Amino acid sequence: MSSDTSREETGRPASPTGGRGRGAVRSGAAASGAAGTNRWIALAVLSLAQLMVILDSTIVNIALPVAQRDLGFSTDDRQWVVTGYALAFGSLLLLGGRLSDFFGRKRLFIIGVTGFAAASAVGGAATGFGMLLIARVAQGAFAAMLAPAALSLMSVTFAGDANERGRAFGIFGAVSGAGGALGLLLGGILTQSVSWRWCLFVNLVIAVIAFAGALVWLRDGERPERVRLDIAGTVTVVLGLVGIVYGLGNAASKGWTDAATLIAVIAGAILVVIFVLIERRAGHPLLPLGVILDRNRGTAYLAVGITGIGSFAVFLFLTYYLEDTLKFTPIQTGISFLPMVGLLVVGAIVSGAVLMPRTGPRPIVPVGCVLGAIGLVLLTGIGTTSSYAGGVLPALLVMGFGFGLIFGPAQNAATSGVTSREAGVASAMVNIGQQIGGSIGTAVFSALAATAITNYLHAHAATARQAATVAAGTVASYHLVFWIAAAVFLVSAVLAAILFRSGPLPVEADAAPVAVP
Repeated sequence: MSSDTSREETGRPASPTGGRGRGAVRSGAAASGAAGTNRWIALAVLSLAQLMVILDSTIVNIALPVAQRDLGFSTDDRQWVVTGYALAFGSLLLLGGRLSDFFGRKRLFIIGVTGFAAASAVGGAATGFGMLLIARVAQGAFAAMLAPAALSLMSVTFAGDANERGRAFGIFGAVSGAGGALGLLLGGILTQSVSWRWCLFVNLVIAVIAFAGALVWLRDGERPERVRLDIAGTVTVVLGLVGIVYGLGNAASKGWTDAATLIAVIAGAILVVIFVLIERRAGHPLLPLGVILDRNRGTAYLAVGITGIGSFAVFLFLTYYLEDTLKFTPIQTGISFLPMVGLLVVGAIVSGAVLMPRTGPRPIVPVGCVLGAIGLVLLTGIGTTSSYAGGVLPALLVMGFGFGLIFGPAQNAATSGVTSREAGVASAMVNIGQQIGGSIGTAVFSALAATAITNYLHAHAATARQAATVAAGTVASYHLVFWIAAAVFLVSAVLAAILFRSGPLPVEADAAPVAVP
């Protein structure tokens, strides 16, 4: 991931102040001082929309068992309510990011918010499985427009001042990291207190606020001249990502030896390789390779993807443990994650506002990954009779602060140094890393846990039918997942420490924040 390559391909000018553009930071901040407060309102709008997208990755999971009974669909069909969303979201992200660069980030943001709300209304009013599935796929498609547009608007709105940008990305990263846990809590409350349908209808409330805020407070910034869309690259990468996400989703339910799993994953990987070859020759590539070849950005995408794999173990298998072993209700389970959310917010704001402007991501992200690994190791000590306070809470606090040190700095680094015309596609790569990482985590950890339970019961065949043995085997499978997830975080820590550049992120000499009214 060469720095020189990235400067040529993204058109980044050299700074007269030694590459960091400090003079530009001061002049950009001064020029937009009157709009400073309004940029923070814009940040609130963007964070709210980001929260809506992240919530839907977990809030519907809590509602699914009740929705299944209400609509009468099978357990095999149930997984596709989750996979359909991930499939559309993950496969269309790169296209959504490029469209936001071509046709305007604000325009794509508003279309995404409106479409997401409409799809949520259809899903909440679903009368059968088919209608619910179509709504979830539509949600994913509009989320693929909304998410990269929101992150690229963040990047251009907070472009000039490194301190201000660090604080903004700290807050945005806290929302991104905490959204999954908040989805568990909100899903439990709505499902138990009102109806599973409100797990979808709640998006209408969020979307109305985000829509109104976007009209008033968001601005596009520079938009390049429209050029012909890279059709060959678009078709290839969409089909490739569909194959990978579909194959991984199928592996989670049917295993890695299933023909559909193997064919989809292999075909998807081949198509992604072909896509890269196409982009090397394209006159107007869907993904300019300089965006990902930059050392800081490429490392950030890698870190986001790898930690996405590991963090999946926390939300899914710890939720299983709390509900199945400790017999928590969905609401109690959601509340149980709140301490982690609190420390995540603290870690994200501290890393973004205090540390990033001084040190850059190199020392911060590895420390966050190590803390994540420590928290997961602590979870390997839980048992069938453990208490929440003694067995789970300490791990959540350590992991929460660690996750806060990862999300904001990684998102900041992933979108730093790109020209305005490439902010959307750079932002899309962050979301692709999260989606692919989460899909891999779902498939791999589910398969490992199932194998671990089977092996445990075989080893205790004499008592395999007893509830205590099954419970012990289940917890043992969680331990295996937590150990492997801890190793995944350590791998991410090593790679981040080696590959990130030292020092603060570069600020471009021509970077100036978008004027916000």
